[in-house]
Amino acid sequence: MCNKLDITSLVSFAQSQSWRPCTDLLPLDLLARVVPRPGQAPPTQVRMVQSRGSRGLRLAGATATALSFPASQIFTNCDYFPGEFSLVATIKIQRLSQKRSEYIFSLVEEEADRLLLGLRVSEDRLHFLVTDPGAGGRSRISFREVRLADGFWHTVVLAVTGPHATLTVDCGIPLELVRSQSFPGALSTSSSRFYIGSRRRWRERFSGLLRQLVLLPGSDATPRLCPTSDPGLAELSVPRALSSTPLQPDHSQTQVYPYEAEVRVTLGNQPPCFRPEQGQLWFNALKKGLFVCDGLTWTPLLQNKERLDYVEDYQDLYTSSETFDVEVFSIPSEGLFMATANRDSRPGSGVYKWRDGKFQLYQNISTQEARAWKHFTIDDKVFLVVANSRESDPELSVIYRWSFRRRRFFRYQTLQTHAALDWEAFRIHNDSFLAVANHRRARDSNHNIHSVIYRWNPHTKVFEVNQTLVTSGAYDWEFFSVGPYHFLVVANTFDGLTTAVSSTVYVWLDARFQAFQHIPTVGATDWEMFQIDGRYFLAVANSQQVLDRGPSLYSLNSTVYELNTLTQTFLRFQDILTHSAVDWEFFTVGEEKFLVVANSHDGSSYSLNSVVYRWQGYEGFVPVHSLPTFGCRDWEHFSTDEGSFLIYSSATSRLSKVFKLKTY
Repeated sequence: MCNKLDITSLVSFAQSQSWRPCTDLLPLDLLARVVPRPGQAPPTQVRMVQSRGSRGLRLAGATATALSFPASQIFTNCDYFPGEFSLVATIKIQRLSQKRSEYIFSLVEEEADRLLLGLRVSEDRLHFLVTDPGAGGRSRISFREVRLADGFWHTVVLAVTGPHATLTVDCGIPLELVRSQSFPGALSTSSSRFYIGSRRRWRERFSGLLRQLVLLPGSDATPRLCPTSDPGLAELSVPRALSSTPLQPDHSQTQVYPYEAEVRVTLGNQPPCFRPEQGQLWFNALKKGLFVCDGLTWTPLLQNKERLDYVEDYQDLYTSSETFDVEVFSIPSEGLFMATANRDSRPGSGVYKWRDGKFQLYQNISTQEARAWKHFTIDDKVFLVVANSRESDPELSVIYRWSFRRRRFFRYQTLQTHAALDWEAFRIHNDSFLAVANHRRARDSNHNIHSVIYRWNPHTKVFEVNQTLVTSGAYDWEFFSVGPYHFLVVANTFDGLTTAVSSTVYVWLDARFQAFQHIPTVGATDWEMFQIDGRYFLAVANSQQVLDRGPSLYSLNSTVYELNTLTQTFLRFQDILTHSAVDWEFFTVGEEKFLVVANSHDGSSYSLNSVVYRWQGYEGFVPVHSLPTFGCRDWEHFSTDEGSFLIYSSATSRLSKVFKLKTY
């Protein structure tokens, strides 16, 4: 009977007046209505928190009624919730226990304390609750396998029209559910209030960070948000205080909103610094320095300024066979390790551990003419992937996973590759990727083949093919980010006829990599991206020029390119004469910036000096040290409690060497 009366009164109202919607058909920022304006005191214990580079509100400490407002502030023309609408929420929640659920918002009828609407999140589900007028019961729409409680920012869009409810998470594939009955077209909001982060009670309070909460009457908000370069933080309407853009100082009013940051201080070796680590701190005990991550590099806050004095021979490392690559990495609670990519299959490649100021053999892993290793982590799990290049049928490269119980690497997944020379591991938003550089197909020696980008499937716990890109004798991948944009550049070496082939920079757009710029290279074997004083550089190692007649050229220029923000392209910045260069390594000592090149061959000898170059501002890089190397293939820089070091691998000798950087 109540339902019938409600509908009758609504029809009568519509007939007696010219029809107007209950509220504007514009985005209604619910969160902005509980965020105090400049000069106003905030609710007690509400904090603005910066986490993973973006700001949100932590509401858990506030009283349940502090963050609420009457529904009549929104529904000004009548007292009915729109029959078609979408809700947009951007949240960040740590892991929830299996039985715990929390309200993002609720709409409650005050006198009866009756829940009219609610959006609730649990460990792996999102629930939308609604009380149907007149039916006397409450219905619930539950989207399963929606994992939002993982410590990352997520933007969800819930669109409701008739019996259909569609959920889109981070601009992904929409998930649609169909109810047995349509959303009520006359849900009265009279004498009701919106509660942000609660259901008007202490129980099931929202414990995470809330950045955005918007009601869009009459339409689906997804087309307004997607596609976007950062779907986890897609913005429809975000309160000004939480905007990603730094607030301009207001000298007429004092900013009184409590502000904090989710900061952790990392000790020991230099941790990664990407957007998720923005605002985090690293204390380098060796250099007596405190650094903050700006999303790309570690910027010194307090530092004992060091300068490079000289480089000394520190350790001779004899490997089981010639070594094409070294990968230095840390394992939490275990220490510093290094993996060597060795040519011979028996005993294969080695994993070394830093003990007593030296690298010592820790584990042998069977590999097939290994050319490169890459270390990466996913959800606190530690992996190593090897690029095997031996021609066999099929050719397989292998991912190994570290067992914290057995303290060894064990085979985890095999992937078919073609004379693989490199792996690159990277993250975009909340997804993990691996890119392999396939150099040549065995059966026909074709260099113009697909290299593959794999994506981690969090459900199956394996990497799956996500995209393929045609490459020409691919030798190396390098991933980097500039602001909200993500790039992947390939070093193309040979197309079957010539080494004078272009290498390609790809940009991530519409959930895939698309060509951004083609750069002429000559037998390119490596790209190194680095940033200096807000400027972005790419250095390419050019190895050799194959001529139609006469001998090949090994002594030729390698080039440093700089990103020009006006032309939005990488432009030539500096040419550096190298000798069959196969690797660049960028590193810092104090405030000084350096590049070291791996010179491997000059046409007659493998015994060459590899050169350390120091950054001299607009003069570019100038040579400061020459290091004797033999068949130098790869450089890695690392730091320990004993100091800063460089290690190089030799592709023509069993001897690799560690150098110590002496400072003053």
